[in-house]
Amino acid sequence: MTDQPTRSLQDLIDETPDLVDYFYNDCASPHFSRAGVAKTGMLIPPAFTNWRDEQWAWAETAALFHQSHHMPELFLEGPHALRLLERLGVNSVSNFTLDRAKQFVACTPSGHVIGDCIAYRIGEQTYELVSGMPVLNWVHFHAETGGYDIRVTRDHHSTANPTGRRTNFRFQVDGPNAGKIFTEAVDGEAPELGFFRTARVKIAGVDVLVLRHGMAGNQGVELSGPFAEETRVRDRLLEVGEPHGIVPVGTQAYFSTPLSNAWMAYPVPGIFTGDELRAYREWLPADTWEASTQIGGSFYSPDITDYYVTPYDLGYERIVKFDHDFIGREALEAIRPDQRRHKMTLVWNRDDVMRILGSQFGEGPRYKSLEFPVAYYGWNQFDTVTAGDGSTAGFSCHAGYVNPVGEMLSLAMLKPEHATPGTELTITWGEPDGGSRKPHVERHEQTLVRATVAPAPYSAQVQRSIRAALSA
Repeated sequence: MTDQPTRSLQDLIDETPDLVDYFYNDCASPHFSRAGVAKTGMLIPPAFTNWRDEQWAWAETAALFHQSHHMPELFLEGPHALRLLERLGVNSVSNFTLDRAKQFVACTPSGHVIGDCIAYRIGEQTYELVSGMPVLNWVHFHAETGGYDIRVTRDHHSTANPTGRRTNFRFQVDGPNAGKIFTEAVDGEAPELGFFRTARVKIAGVDVLVLRHGMAGNQGVELSGPFAEETRVRDRLLEVGEPHGIVPVGTQAYFSTPLSNAWMAYPVPGIFTGDELRAYREWLPADTWEASTQIGGSFYSPDITDYYVTPYDLGYERIVKFDHDFIGREALEAIRPDQRRHKMTLVWNRDDVMRILGSQFGEGPRYKSLEFPVAYYGWNQFDTVTAGDGSTAGFSCHAGYVNPVGEMLSLAMLKPEHATPGTELTITWGEPDGGSRKPHVERHEQTLVRATVAPAPYSAQVQRSIRAALSA
């Protein structure tokens, strides 16, 4: 980053007596701050119709996700670009050809996740990294300070973009009819694409980069191209998609998609401790995304490292490859399988859900309200999960309601001995001592919710589609 402000993230940490207390009580995540929500609402509505029908769309027909405004991007260009990605990513780059993208995951030297994003190879020496502000910052820092011959270009999300315009538009078409819509929208013959493969096509005469990427386990595609042509491409997708039941999706339903695809979004970046990361914290501004890390939920620890996660906790076992030297490799190699938490789904007991909903009426006690479709109220959410003997089994994170399955679900990181589908566990719902000082968290009492362990993703259709894609 150029023109660094005088105050850094390290300055903020030094000035903050209790970092966890600050993140837990006084910090507003960009996704929950009033200003952020208001700005996003001016660009993409909460719902085009209603979030319940929009959730049904990616399960039954097709959904059009509008991603042009909320995803930051970083472009790398130069002879050392691939070398940099190899050094920072847990992924193998030996097969990073021009016709593929990768779920790029980066760690600290201690093996804790900084973040993840989608990395495209868009030229022999050019790469595009999409979404995941913490990992984009980490890549930018090393590109700028590591002696690499690389040019870095940043394109911030719309609500923080001083230009008022983006480099690219971005859409995603998903659902059982997504493949048909893509085929009909393309000028000429549509290419056959494997999972996470890319190609160049034309839609309504516009040059478009397509990624085969189904968030809900279908033959979905992510489409990007010149921002000035956004409306033209969107109109074409809606036109050909109408007979196939395409439904534009607003932000309410969109931010519930992790409950369908089991993506553990935006973990707490493991950068706030360790002398080896001090230079990075001094490089980061005090108003960056990382400085707005928000913690919520029933679990509270004064040690920020208790909120760090590894790639294994997030379900990235298949991505970690020890065929190259990368930052964090030694630490990840030392983690035994029996020490790795498993990403699973928790299906909430319906009687307990109804009890929480019913507590909002009458004199009380009031339990933490359940918002639909997204029920988590911290970005990051950590709710304690316990076993029958009272021991800690793990943490419940993203929680919400999925209309097509008619259940309250949450994604969880569980110890191996508690991760078998069918296991009965208990979630502590609500924050201690009546709730934190976060302005969007009302005063409430804690309660217990019974939950059953299930696979992640929860939908059997999504599980089958992902297995088939990975096998291919």
